[in-house]
Formats: sequence, structure tokens, C-alpha cells
Amino acid sequence: MSSLPRRLHAIFTSTSVRATTKTNTDTVKASARSALSKEGRLQKVVEKFKKSSASQRFRASHGIYESTVRRLASAKQFSMIEEILEAQKKYPDISSEGFAIRLISLYGKAGMFDHAHKVFEEMPELNCPRTAKSFNALLAACVNAKKFDKVEELFRGLPQKVSIEVDLVSYNTVINAFCEMGSLDTGLLMLDELEKNGLEPDSVTFNTLLNGFYNNGRFSDGEKIWCMMESKNVIPDIRSYNSRLRGMVHDSRISEAVNLIDEMQNKGIIPDVISYNALIKGFCNDGKLEEAKWWYRELRKNGCTPDWVTYVALIPRLCEEGDFDMVIKLCTEVINHEFIVDTALIQRAVDMLVKEAKIEEAEELVELGKSRKHFQYKLKLPLDK
Repeated sequence: MSSLPRRLHAIFTSTSVRATTKTNTDTVKASARSALSKEGRLQKVVEKFKKSSASQRFRASHGIYESTVRRLASAKQFSMIEEILEAQKKYPDISSEGFAIRLISLYGKAGMFDHAHKVFEEMPELNCPRTAKSFNALLAACVNAKKFDKVEELFRGLPQKVSIEVDLVSYNTVINAFCEMGSLDTGLLMLDELEKNGLEPDSVTFNTLLNGFYNNGRFSDGEKIWCMMESKNVIPDIRSYNSRLRGMVHDSRISEAVNLIDEMQNKGIIPDVISYNALIKGFCNDGKLEEAKWWYRELRKNGCTPDWVTYVALIPRLCEEGDFDMVIKLCTEVINHEFIVDTALIQRAVDMLVKEAKIEEAEELVELGKSRKHFQYKLKLPLDK
């Protein structure tokens, strides 16, 4: 009798293992079939794209090229991107520098810098002139592909090799690369270099540096660059002010940031959603929710549309403070507009509503989520205990 339980345990354990193994195998097979199906659909997109490319009108559709490459890059189908872009070289458009620049830029945005470089190198063979414009496109492709360490190498070596003279756009791109790398002081040195070479910095130059220094917590250095910009009669624009606002908030100068909004308005520069988000985040971080809510209302009153940054800043704080009405309002906006936010943000609100016995409101949010693609099957009511 004592061996019977052991035999039964062995039988059921074996059955359970086989069932689990079968389930895992089925899951793997289903996943593989899904991947193959998706790849098959994308290959059809590629074939249709190549066929449509025979039309000059189609080749002039920049948006279609951008969206198709973006879709393929998102699916990591880089060979398919190469397939459609290399096919473009057989058309007479390739002798136009603008068309070659498009291919270089598309490869860069897909993270395929070596292919972008190859297009640039092939341009003479394709009877396509190379100027500072295509060189700048190559530099930009290098930045977009996040090959920041290669940008200076290209900038220093390639122009002389191919007899191209760099311009302000070239310098601005290199400065951007240094800022992206965190080499802010080196980027600032490029400002001196471009002036020594007879070029004048513009708003792009200064905005790139301001964004880099303010975002990296170097507020006092950012202020020096701000003064330098004004001394050179480069007028700050909305991007300049937004960088400074973020710098002030980052440096816990929230009252100064509020005053800067007034300065902007007095100078005819209309704050945008990025401006308001800086203040909303600042007040949320300081635990001053009422002020954050006031600026949210100002954002709305002045015709701005909230974005995901607005909601990510506000919703957790509203949940902490138990502001149910505004939580429901903002969560409904997020779901209706299908903003790309972590579903856990909305789930937290649902959980809070259930905890506070607001079951009906929680159910309405979950049902609304089920009707929207981004949140479908992800939101759920907490299990009853």
C-alpha cells in the first residue's frame, strides 16, 4: 500500500510534465508561425514597394519611404530595408544629389550607417555630385545611427579627401554629436573653431549647446552660453527657452522658471506643451500638486494638447493624493488618445479606485481600455479576495 501513493505521484507528475512540455512546444510553434506570418506580410510590402518604385510619382513620395523604412526597422528587417533602398539606384533620380541624400538619411534613421556611407562613396559612379549637403546628410546619418564616436573622424578626414568644404550645418551636427556623447566641453570648443573659420553660430548652434548643458545639470555653464548667445545677437526662440526652463527645474529654481514663462510671454514667445511640462514636473517633484494642477489647467486654457510626459508626471501624484475625479479624467484621455505609456500607470489608477471602493469607475476604465488597441487585454480589475 505504501508504494501506491508513490506510483500515483509518478503517473500524475509524468502526465503533468508531458502536458507542460506540450504546452511549451505549442507556444514555441505558435510563436514561430506568427513570426513567419509577419515576415511574409512584410516581404509582400517590400515587393509592392519595389514595384511601385517604377513610378516617378511614387518616388517623389517622401512620406511613404519614411514610414516603410521605419516599419521595417521596427521589425528589425534590415535586409528588407537594404532590398528596397538598393533597388532605387537603378532609377535616373539617383543622379540627383537630393535623391541620394534621401537614401543616406533613410539608412541613417534605420541605424544602418555603413550602408549610408556606401551610398555616399558610390555617388561619383552614379553620376551624382557630392557637395556639403550630401556630406552633412552623412554626418547626420552617423548621429541618427548613434555612431557618435565616428562623427569627428568623418568631419576631420573626409572633406579634404573628397574636396568638400564644411559649413555651419557640418559644425552644428558635430556639436550635436559631442553633446549626445556627453562631451559638452568639446562641443563648446567647436563653437570657437567655427568662428575662427569665418562662420557665425546660429540658433541651432546655441540651442544644441543649451540643451546639452542644461539637461546635464550644468546650469551655470548653460547661463554663460545664454549670455553668449545674446551678445552675438542670436535671438532665443521657444527651443532656447524650453531648454532654460528644464535647466531651472533641474537646478531646483522653480520660482525662476515661473518668472521665465512671464518673460517669454512678454517677448511674444508662446509657451508650448514642453514649456508647461517643465513646470508641471517641477511642482510634482516638489510635492506641490495644487500648483502642478494649476499649470495643467493653464496648458489647456492656452490651447496646448497634453502629451505622455504630462500624464506620466501627474497621474502617480494624483493617485497618491486621492484626487479620484482628475485621475479618472486624465486616464480616460490617455486611453482615448492611445498614448504610448506604460500600462502599469493606468493599472495603478484602476487599483486605487478599487481600493477606495469606486468599483464602477474602475470597471469603466478597464472596459474603455479593452476597446483600444494599445490597452487591449492589458488592463484588468484586481482579483477579488
